[in-house]
Amino acid sequence: MATILVSCANGAGSSLLLKMAVERVAKELNMDVTRIHHCSISEGKSAAPGYDIVFCPMNFANMFESAANKGIPVIGLKNVMSADEIKKNLVELGLDKKYQKR
Repeated sequence: MATILVSCANGAGSSLLLKMAVERVAKELNMDVTRIHHCSISEGKSAAPGYDIVFCPMNFANMFESAANKGIPVIGLKNVMSADEIKKNLVELGLDKKYQKR
């Protein structure tokens, strides 16, 4: 079971769209996701260690260095609305298999 954090600058528009895209991709990949939370970068930086996977725009990925240092995959996206980019990253990191429904 995976918990996922999606974060953008203000935690309103693009993070909500990213959350919906991640939900679609996770379902398509048959991933066992128990929670997806969207928030602002300021909230996300402190909350990230409590999640299994973090998604954010590419230009904010370095702000999650402390979570990445703890082994949490931080996935920076060029296009936060691209389901293809989300899927590609999950598959390349093996997260689709790691969190696959049994």
